[in-house]
Amino acid sequence: MSEQKPPRVLAVIPARGGSKGLPGKNTRRLFGLPLIVHSIRAAELTPSITRCVVSTDSGEIAAVARAFGGDAPFLRPAELAGDDAPMAPVVRHALEWCEAAEGERYDAVLLLDPTSPARVPEQLDDAARRLAAHPELDGVISVSEPTFNPVWVGVRPAATPDGALQRFFDAGAGVTRRQDADRFLRINGNFYLWRADFVRRLEKSWFDEGRHAGAEIPESQAFSIDDEYEFRLIEALIVAGIIRLPWIERETP
Repeated sequence: MSEQKPPRVLAVIPARGGSKGLPGKNTRRLFGLPLIVHSIRAAELTPSITRCVVSTDSGEIAAVARAFGGDAPFLRPAELAGDDAPMAPVVRHALEWCEAAEGERYDAVLLLDPTSPARVPEQLDDAARRLAAHPELDGVISVSEPTFNPVWVGVRPAATPDGALQRFFDAGAGVTRRQDADRFLRINGNFYLWRADFVRRLEKSWFDEGRHAGAEIPESQAFSIDDEYEFRLIEALIVAGIIRLPWIERETP
């Protein structure tokens, strides 16, 4: 994998059935398209992606993905379909399945969670170029600056009878203005791009096991849908033009 040779990138969209926070969310329609299809469309518009597959344990989700042109070539094994199933083996299973089926290895794996539909294909391409240009990195992860700085305002109750508040971050001590606090970025889940070799050896925590760079995106794109409130909120943000999904203009609602 290098700047001279375009990497083979496998995009994986993990879509487990049986969501508890918002039942049926992966197939629920957002601006005329099932939620999972927004991730499929983003992958279609990203030139650096070689193949995009949906990893699901649900026949219904797989059928919806295929109906909208998605690639759902397998159903996830039961041991990778529980509420507590970690993401590392899910991504590794998709990688190994595709490599075995194609007889060719991938250079990188791009994780696109369907609950984060506000993606810009150009940013995914930029992340792929950055990973290829820096062999010392194991991955490039989307980050953003939240609308509040927890270093300055983060608190927690003390373990005392009165539960008096104390600072959560020691770095906030003495800071009295937002402008004086160190800049804070968060991992937002919009996308995760890893070298395939890193995915093959990953055990539990990608952050603790590898070296990653942050690809900063606007906080307005750093959106994850886990409940009814968040689903309604992203609808309102799209209507207001704050979030733009370039592929919905090509679709018939």
